[in-house]
Amino acid sequence: MPCPRLAAPLLLALALGFAAGPAAARNAEVAATPLPPGEQMPPAASPIPGPAAPEQLRPGDAFGTPVVLPERTIIYLQGRSDWDSAQDTLVDYFKSLDEYMDKLGIKPNGPPMTIYTETNDDGFRFRAAVPVAQAPKNAPKGDIAVGKAPSGKALKFVHRGTYEAMDSTYEAITDYLDDKGLDAQDVFVEEYASGPLQAGGGTFVINVYVPVK
Repeated sequence: MPCPRLAAPLLLALALGFAAGPAAARNAEVAATPLPPGEQMPPAASPIPGPAAPEQLRPGDAFGTPVVLPERTIIYLQGRSDWDSAQDTLVDYFKSLDEYMDKLGIKPNGPPMTIYTETNDDGFRFRAAVPVAQAPKNAPKGDIAVGKAPSGKALKFVHRGTYEAMDSTYEAITDYLDDKGLDAQDVFVEEYASGPLQAGGGTFVINVYVPVK
């Protein structure tokens, strides 16, 4: 049975059709832009969802807002985790990225993010990633790699609160997608807008991006 925190991403993954550093530089939100003139999302995808958004949201927070994710180069560690140790695993992966980037003097170019690529009852596969302005001249070796973050049309959802409380946000996202009948891609992204993910308690501002077809 998945832990309460990440049982909801599993629900979101099923809805999507899945097969079963320096903090200051990261606090700016990703440069997701509104859709350009003439480009429209499905008519049902309004910023105000039919199902209720989580109560902790503030006026102006996105919940189902159409955006365009820009193309971004990322340095990432790819891994797998079970649900019970999810948060600790992600924190360890981001620490490894921090150490690598600090050693080479590479500066982040946006908030850190977790890119979920596969989930099932036992756990999930992911990329713990940090955006950079450009790929390093010397390609990383070993488990660290350079790639591209998901880009293009997406829906943006904001979570405010503890990491463990994100289950309610993911349940609301799943309800939103079901209610609107939206056709989403089989990947989604958590972007830690308030700074690096930390172990234990604490509150966060986390943007969840669901790329759509």
